[in-house]
Amino acid sequence: MKKKFVDTNIFLRYLTADDRTKYGKCRNLLKSAIDGKVQLATSGMVIAELAWTLLSYYKVPKVDVVEKLSLIIGTDQIFIPDREALAETLVLYGRKNIDFIDAYNAVFMGRHGMSEIYSYDGDFDRIEGMERKEP
Repeated sequence: MKKKFVDTNIFLRYLTADDRTKYGKCRNLLKSAIDGKVQLATSGMVIAELAWTLLSYYKVPKVDVVEKLSLIIGTDQIFIPDREALAETLVLYGRKNIDFIDAYNAVFMGRHGMSEIYSYDGDFDRIEGMERKEP
């Protein structure tokens, strides 16, 4: 069975139920994956876009964004290549007042033995063990 990629808008329809017809279809697709009838895959970029869209466009509170993204990342039947890094990102994102992408970059740095970053973004000052420098 070939994997089929799931784009951001499919998850958005499922997570927000803003279109009842599309919500039902998306729910059925995800249920089919859980039941082993279809193999689905997505990417870290889709998860990042979900975080941004839920927070900024749908005005979902951050704690609820973390919960919703945890549902997707925690679904083992959806292939996500960087699942563990994204799970760590969600924890950091949920605990700190930082952007999802900044949390992901901090996790990426930690996984690759880096603790110093060149940036003008003060979000990195909120992360223990990280040293932000300006060029």
